[in-house]
Amino acid sequence: MKYDYLVVGSGLFGSIFAYEAAKRGRRIKVIDKRDHLGGNVYTKNIEGIQVHQYGAHIFHTNNKGIWDYINEFAEFNRYTNSPIANYKGEIYSLPFNMNTFNQLWGTITPDEAQSRIAEQRSAAGIGDPNNLEEQAISLVGLDIYEKLVKGYTEKQWGRKAAELPAFIIKRIPVRFTYDNNYFNDRYQGIPIGGYTQIIEKMLSSELIDLELNQDLFANKAAYLEEYPKIVYTGMIDQLFDYRYGELEYRSLRFESVTLDRQNYQGNAVVNYTDAETPYTRIIEHKHFEFGEQPKTIITKEYPQTWKKGDEPYYPLNDDGNNEKYRKYRELAEQMPNILLGGRLGMYKYFDMHQVIAAALCLVQEEFR
Repeated sequence: MKYDYLVVGSGLFGSIFAYEAAKRGRRIKVIDKRDHLGGNVYTKNIEGIQVHQYGAHIFHTNNKGIWDYINEFAEFNRYTNSPIANYKGEIYSLPFNMNTFNQLWGTITPDEAQSRIAEQRSAAGIGDPNNLEEQAISLVGLDIYEKLVKGYTEKQWGRKAAELPAFIIKRIPVRFTYDNNYFNDRYQGIPIGGYTQIIEKMLSSELIDLELNQDLFANKAAYLEEYPKIVYTGMIDQLFDYRYGELEYRSLRFESVTLDRQNYQGNAVVNYTDAETPYTRIIEHKHFEFGEQPKTIITKEYPQTWKKGDEPYYPLNDDGNNEKYRKYRELAEQMPNILLGGRLGMYKYFDMHQVIAAALCLVQEEFR
């Protein structure tokens, strides 16, 4: 069978490209090295609960076009992401907002909270923040940094906060309102019945053939020769045999258990922000869909140093890695039959709405 495209990876990026290409009459082969489709958004029904197999995925966007697009494939509920932090048994609201400040300092008004942060920022004597630690203290003061940022961040990234780039912490919202909604985006929710159905619908065309348990690198030369164009969503450094060395990633280990109780922690996501607790958070999946099943399933997330053979989850976008990625990108640009996409192919942290936007951008460029 003659194909127009080989799509490597059946996650959100690859599946959107395949879906859009098929709509335009192209024939596509999709391969995935895992034994299931969906990449990291894959959800599995266990005990009637949609379990997020690769960490919590909460859809949010301010882009109505993106929201309307994803809603073509599933109905979304009204879930609002309001995680909480557990610091040695003390509970704090996230994101950092007036509830957090009241719990920590007893402050009531925004002026009181801002004054407390300003005092701590001044005492720290930080001018232009040069790293994550300095950026965090300048944003929220020393108390919040010590209890709610430092331990969690250093577990997540496997480095001292003072060794991490400042931009990482800029993604964390700080609000002087009593608002526990982590995302300020206009549209937010979880697909009723999980994410897997979305990918299944995207790949349901007769013009799309899907093969699981198929690794591009088991026979890379043959794949490159056989297919006129390849949409590649895997690790860009692996594609070029690590010519410039390995890019750095963070990996995760998930430890899930089914409990014979209806409610374990009362919230979908609880972050453990002390350094001593080895995991960063516990997810209780049923709360994403307001479940009332008699049992519950929880997952602990353990960040790990990535090594070959592990699943890469987060790129480490420091200056050295970004420069290395730039060299790999230049190699890819010399191969017009290779189209890069996704978090690994583009070596960039993406939320789901950003993945959709990037995939649709590639579609627009390819089929203009």
